Amino acid sequence: MKTFAHTLFALLLSAGTLLAQESAPARKQFPYSNKFTLGGGISQLLLGGFNVQAEYTTNRMVFDYSHGFNIRLSGQSASPVAQDQNLSEKLTSTLGIGIGYRLTPGLDLRFEPKLHYYDVYYNGQPESVGNKLTSYRTVTLGLGAYYRYYPFRKQPNGLSGILIMPSVRFWPNVWSSLDDNKYTYLNRTTNRTETYKAASQGFPGTGGLLANVTIGYTFGMNKK
Repeated sequence: MKTFAHTLFALLLSAGTLLAQESAPARKQFPYSNKFTLGGGISQLLLGGFNVQAEYTTNRMVFDYSHGFNIRLSGQSASPVAQDQNLSEKLTSTLGIGIGYRLTPGLDLRFEPKLHYYDVYYNGQPESVGNKLTSYRTVTLGLGAYYRYYPFRKQPNGLSGILIMPSVRFWPNVWSSLDDNKYTYLNRTTNRTETYKAASQGFPGTGGLLANVTIGYTFGMNKK
């Protein structure tokens, strides 16, 4: 975790330097600059949870913070190891920051350190302390590509701030709190000694690839 903290500090220091540099008058002004956006992802809702994402765009930089809660991964949405061992995974909390650079007014690329908290249960059992198999944390360091689309941007009213933002991200695990990244136990449904490995983010078996669509609102879009 010290490495994670040092990485965050270095990122924030670099972002501050870039932010100071971009104040130079020679830079062309992008639309949607110096705006605050608040939104949430659709995929988290589909998985029984929710998340809140807040971000601020300058002329070229993007800074965001996101926090997801109670995302349930079972059946085909669980990790391959969990599926094989008749387990379900619950992301009780997933949070982190993003620091990005705007390539165009709509498209930006972000570096994203994230922290994820997991609870693991036997599939189909109530989520209670007695049924919990284990809990652990993972850290991911990855990249994301985001595209901003404002369907009502030409409206001279509050509708102009409505945002649809699809994204594709790759968040590989760089650390987990499990010893040697695994947990060995006697599975009471298979009656075998099994080894569970820390789950990766996103689509099962991809090692961290995920996609999402954020629905949000950008404040001050109809102001000159």
